Amino acid sequence: MSAGATLRVPWGGRVLLVERRGALACLLLALVAAGLAFLGLSRGTGWDPPDEVWAALTGDGARSVVVTEWRAPRVVAGLVLGAALGLAGAIFQNLTRNPLGSPDVIGLDAGAYTGALLVITVLGGSAAQLAVGSVVAGLATAAVIYLLSIRAGFSGLRLVVIGIAVNAMLTAVNAWLVLRAELDVAIVAAGWSAGSLNGLDWGEVRLPFLVLGVLAVVLVGAARALHQSALGEELAVTTGVRLGPLRLLLIAVGVGCTATVTAVAGPIVFVALAAPQVGRRLAGAAGVPLLPAALTGAVLLSASDLIAQVLLAPVALPVGVVTTAVGGAYLIWLLLKEVKR
Repeated sequence: MSAGATLRVPWGGRVLLVERRGALACLLLALVAAGLAFLGLSRGTGWDPPDEVWAALTGDGARSVVVTEWRAPRVVAGLVLGAALGLAGAIFQNLTRNPLGSPDVIGLDAGAYTGALLVITVLGGSAAQLAVGSVVAGLATAAVIYLLSIRAGFSGLRLVVIGIAVNAMLTAVNAWLVLRAELDVAIVAAGWSAGSLNGLDWGEVRLPFLVLGVLAVVLVGAARALHQSALGEELAVTTGVRLGPLRLLLIAVGVGCTATVTAVAGPIVFVALAAPQVGRRLAGAAGVPLLPAALTGAVLLSASDLIAQVLLAPVALPVGVVTTAVGGAYLIWLLLKEVKR
């Protein structure tokens, strides 16, 4: 790599070499995310002028409560949950070394949704029980897929194939649970399954944001080992990476991100699939870098939520409807590309 392709960044008494294209891509994505956030704060039944929104953010405007208490939780949730999905997708695509290695493809979304459905239909539980049910069921699903995939030695392709099969079975179980539920409960469960940011407030997102923040810190600590393992098992082992414990830690973090998003907004599909690959291409990286994946996820979910609000205004669609449409087109393109390869 030439000297012009890297930036020297001081960090903790050391100098880090940062790829110039990756840094520019992250800066561009951050600016786009900020712009989308401001648009989201401006969107109500119509569009508020930018000066009124800015005044509301500084506490001087007449619409301060509307912007900061009603719209801001939804906007911030779009950024944070999108980033969490991007990170979850990057984790599993690095582990499997496969662009199809995404939580929504290999069954983790469906597993977390199964746990939430059991809480809704059987226990009629609270938001806390919903979160616990999603995480426990997501971890159980991941454990089953992982144990089946390592029976003859760990293989990323085997994990993806087994995950797709588990995803199909869990989808059928989820449909059965909804059909067997009482009518009013089934309506709520079916609507929630689309994935939506509608009606979120600060009280509903503070704890999930804290959980996702802790998971992100853990992931930062394991990022170097993650990227080494993505280069190949032999190289990772020679550099001191303990692959078994690392995989378990990363799977737990990825499931935690996916299940937390599912508990807050329902299963939002395809963001975790598309964001890591889009971020990788923007950054020009050989592997699947975490920061571009997180920023791309934030951009994709925020943009999709804006589209969901304006597409059939004044009716606000669930954001999952938009991500499914966009992600389905992306998945077809990705499968065609992989077949040609």
